Amino acid sequence: MRRWYVVNTKPRAEGTALFHLLRQGFEAYLPRLIMRRRHARRVDTVPVPLFPGYLFVAFDFERTRWRSVGGTFGVNRLICHGDLPAPMPEGIVEEIRGREDDEGFVLLAVDRPFEKGAHIEIAEGPLAEAHGIFECMDSRERVVVLLNLLGREVRTRVPLGWVQAAA
Repeated sequence: MRRWYVVNTKPRAEGTALFHLLRQGFEAYLPRLIMRRRHARRVDTVPVPLFPGYLFVAFDFERTRWRSVGGTFGVNRLICHGDLPAPMPEGIVEEIRGREDDEGFVLLAVDRPFEKGAHIEIAEGPLAEAHGIFECMDSRERVVVLLNLLGREVRTRVPLGWVQAAA
């Protein structure tokens, strides 16, 4: 029976491992998403692995020469329990694939607790009781807030748990 297994790759070698696993005839899957990256006053969008350092490979444990996965270029090891590969729970990879857009990138459900421009209050931390305007959520589940400090607007990031709607 064909199941999905997890492959641990060498650092930043997910693409190399994927290429060589596919070349060997394995069904392999590297879920990727698009991230915005700021560098040197420039914002780029780049594809990055959803799970850095990991990808999935499908095979029939009893009929496939699965030990060759560990010797593939870019692969560190196949995740195992003891000496046998540890299968993924049924439906996980299919669920991830179901969230892909037309270009093959995974779309993450972004739960926005506030509308852009909403007035919010920081309830905890060093900026407690400061009022600001909700701008967006960043990739680390932090809230980007515009605060009026010392007569000018300052953009700051705080944990989502520290923020509440302004009264």
